[in-house]
Amino acid sequence: MKTYHLLISGLVQGVGFRYFTFRRARKLGIKGYVRNTADGKVEIYASGPEERLEDFVTVVSRGPMYADVREVDKEELPYMPFDDFEIRP
Repeated sequence: MKTYHLLISGLVQGVGFRYFTFRRARKLGIKGYVRNTADGKVEIYASGPEERLEDFVTVVSRGPMYADVREVDKEELPYMPFDDFEIRP
């Protein structure tokens, strides 16, 4: 089990990115949360089995249809157990 902290940059707010991320996380059994940041990025904390996390990172690196992902900063953290995956304000 691993935890990643992801910061997604580009045109990622106002395009359904958080809901896209939420649906993909639920489908893959990833726990954690997603939220918009004040500087226009999307921040994700994601925990789960390594193979599923890598699949999740691949999917969110592309984003939903109207997003334009320019950069994905990925940092591995000590495992953080979350109860579920949620959208935070």
